[in-house]
Amino acid sequence: MYLNAADTVLKFPETDGKTPEFLDIEKLIRLARENDIQAIHPGYGYLSENAVFAERCQQEGIIFIGPSPDVIRKMGDKITAKEIASQCGVPMLAGSKGSINSSDEALAIAEKNGYPVIIKAASGGGGRGMRIVHSAAEMPQMYKIASSEAQHAFNDPSVFVEKYIESPKHIEIQIVADNFGNIVHLGERECSVQRKHQKLLEEAPSPALDDTLRAQMASAAITLAKAVNYQSLGTVEFLLDKAGNFFFMEMNTRIQVEHPVTEMITGLDLVELQLRIASGEQLPVKQDDIKLEGWAIECRINAEDVQSDFAPCTGTIKKLRFPFGENVRIDTGVTIGSEITPWFDSMIAKLIVHGKNRNEAITLALEGLRSFHVRGVKNTIPFCKAVLHNQAFRSGNFDTSFIESQLESPVFREQDEEFAAALFAVFCHAHEVIPSLSPDNPIDPWVLNKRLKNIL
Repeated sequence: MYLNAADTVLKFPETDGKTPEFLDIEKLIRLARENDIQAIHPGYGYLSENAVFAERCQQEGIIFIGPSPDVIRKMGDKITAKEIASQCGVPMLAGSKGSINSSDEALAIAEKNGYPVIIKAASGGGGRGMRIVHSAAEMPQMYKIASSEAQHAFNDPSVFVEKYIESPKHIEIQIVADNFGNIVHLGERECSVQRKHQKLLEEAPSPALDDTLRAQMASAAITLAKAVNYQSLGTVEFLLDKAGNFFFMEMNTRIQVEHPVTEMITGLDLVELQLRIASGEQLPVKQDDIKLEGWAIECRINAEDVQSDFAPCTGTIKKLRFPFGENVRIDTGVTIGSEITPWFDSMIAKLIVHGKNRNEAITLALEGLRSFHVRGVKNTIPFCKAVLHNQAFRSGNFDTSFIESQLESPVFREQDEEFAAALFAVFCHAHEVIPSLSPDNPIDPWVLNKRLKNIL
C-alpha cells in the first residue's frame, strides 16, 4: 500500500503559527504506521526534497520513494551541490565559494566578477529568495530582501552570489538511476518561458539543442549524479548562453511538474520507474533503449490573473471542461466545485500534447486550449494561447526574457470571441434556454457557442 503525502491534507492550514498538516512530518509518519503503509511518494512539492522526512521514513522502515536522505541534503543545498559539481568538472558560473553573511561580501564578489550578479537562496527553489543586482548601489537592499525571503520561505536565510547571465535559456536534463549503479538520461526539457524564475510552459526536446550539445549536457548531468551515488529520478538544471556555453544551476531531487513531456517523447512512465527503483528493481532500460520521438508541450493552467501581473486568483470552479483526443493528456486534481484557496499552489491542471514535430505539437496545444474551459476563477489559458501564437516562440528563438521582451500581449483572444459570446447570450434569452437548464435537461453552452461560431 502506498501513500502520497499530499493526500493527507484534511483541512486548510492553521493560521496561528502551527505546522500545516501537509508539512507535519510526525503526523504523516504516524498515519503511515497506523494504516500499514509500506512506502510514501512525496509528489513534487511540500516534503519531496526534505531530508528529515526521508530520514524519518527510513527510521520507521517506510520506503521513501526518492533519493536517500544523504543525497537530498547534498543536492538540496545549492552551495554543497555547486561544490560537488565544481569538483566533477561540470561547467560553473563564477561566484561565492559558499554562503555569504553580509552585503559587503556580496559587493566584493560582484566587483571581482562584474555586474550583473544574482543573489540566490541556498535552500529551496521555485524562484524564491532570488534577486538580480545590476549595480553596487542596489546591493544592500537586494541582499536584505533575498535573505529575508529565503528565511520566510525555507526557514534558512543563507544566500550566495554568482554571475548572472542575461537572457539565457533554461534547459534541464532528466536522469534516472537505480540502486545498482545504472544510470541513464531521458533527454532535455526546454523551460525558458517563465516569469520571476517560475516556469509557465515547457517542451521536450529543446529547439536550442543539437545532438552534440545534448550529449555534452547529458554527460555533465550523469557525471554529477554518479558523484553522489544518486538513485531514483533527478533533474539537473543548466543555463545556456547565446554562444552555446552551458552552466550548472541546481539539481532537483524529485519528480518535476513538467515530467509529462519527457514521458510523451520517451514512452516511459517516470512514476512507475520511481516505484520500481524504490522496490529494489534494476532499471528496465539502458541508454541505447532511450529514443526521443516527436515533440511534447505542457501548458500550466494556473488560477492567476495574467492582466494583473499574474496575481493569484481564489474562488470556486463553477464550470470545467477538459479537451480530449489522441495525443492529448490532462493532469489535474480539481473538479466542478473545487475551491481555489490561497493556501496551496495555484495550478488547476496541466495540458500536455504530443506531436510528430514541434509545429504539430503547437497546433495540438492550441486546439486543446480552445476546448479547455474554466469558469469561476481567472486563469492562464489566454496567456498560453498568446505564447503559442507568438512568432519568436514558434521560431524557437526565445529565452528567459521572453515574456518581458518578446511577448507583445500576455493575453490572446480568439477571433470574434466576444461577439460570439454576446450572440450566444441573445440566443439563450430568445429561446428561453437558461430557465430550462436542469439535471434532466443538460445543455452544454460551449457546444452551442461552437455551433454559433460555425454558423457565423
